[in-house]
Amino acid sequence: MTTCRTAVISSLTLLLFCAPSLATTQDASSQTAKPTFRSAVDLVSVAAVVRDKRGRFARNLRKEDFVVEEGGVRRQLLEFRADDNAPVRLALLFDVSGSMRLGDRLEAARQASRHVLGALRLSAGTDEAAVFSFDMNLQSLQPFTADAGAIENALEHVAPYGQTSLYDAIAQTAKHLGDARPGDAHRRAVVVFTDGLDTSSLLTPEQVSAIASEIDVPVYVMTVVSIGEHEQAVSMPDSPLRNLAQWTGGDLFVTSAPAHESVAARQIVDELRHQYVLAFNASPKDGWHSLDVKTRDRDLTVRARRGYAAGNKGS
Repeated sequence: MTTCRTAVISSLTLLLFCAPSLATTQDASSQTAKPTFRSAVDLVSVAAVVRDKRGRFARNLRKEDFVVEEGGVRRQLLEFRADDNAPVRLALLFDVSGSMRLGDRLEAARQASRHVLGALRLSAGTDEAAVFSFDMNLQSLQPFTADAGAIENALEHVAPYGQTSLYDAIAQTAKHLGDARPGDAHRRAVVVFTDGLDTSSLLTPEQVSAIASEIDVPVYVMTVVSIGEHEQAVSMPDSPLRNLAQWTGGDLFVTSAPAHESVAARQIVDELRHQYVLAFNASPKDGWHSLDVKTRDRDLTVRARRGYAAGNKGS
């Protein structure tokens, strides 16, 4: 089986060379690291999930209901789309590092992925999924398909092996989702199944969030832990992996039982189906631009990516 690490890492290196602020993030990540998102075009699009106080999706909102502020300055929205019941394309990314041998973590990850697949509409042919695994390298076990049997066969070939390049693998998998066909309405995301350990990545969480957000791909992480580890994992709201997910507009879920996996799977797929997509002109100024997306109704909560980087386009 071939791997795609070398080719993808080369393109990632080019991206980081074009955005010097990202290249220096690794040295500063332990201090005041900021996630950096890079827009490849002049129009910046942001997918937003909006919920009310009871956690229900807020429907029927209009462009006028949203406020997008960039560095505290309100931006004019040029395009607006309400994705209600959109088709979904997921890249399922499995951690097969040696630590996944402990207990039944790998089997728990497989079961968690089956909950996600159960929330998709594979039989209708509208949704698609692909299966990837990683240790030091990324492996494609099944290209994107609506064939549930082919996906299940790929899951059976997921096996633990060596060290973990978690962050690198997330970036590479996001790249696989980046080649959307014109007019493709699928909402795309990477769903990672892991115990959360990274031992050998070349990229930092901040750099990975930039790469994923460049192509508007949220990252959802389902950490597989034992029941005894659950409380401690939940009590770490500012972990690098959680920050990575939330910076891209995704989220992290701690799972130690089938009930946790089922709830997380439904939330991931439901969020992707019900999104508002907002677009505005990118800033002419190079560098980091923080974003705050909200609604005029203060009782509603918005989740969206936190910013983007402008400049150096086409270089």
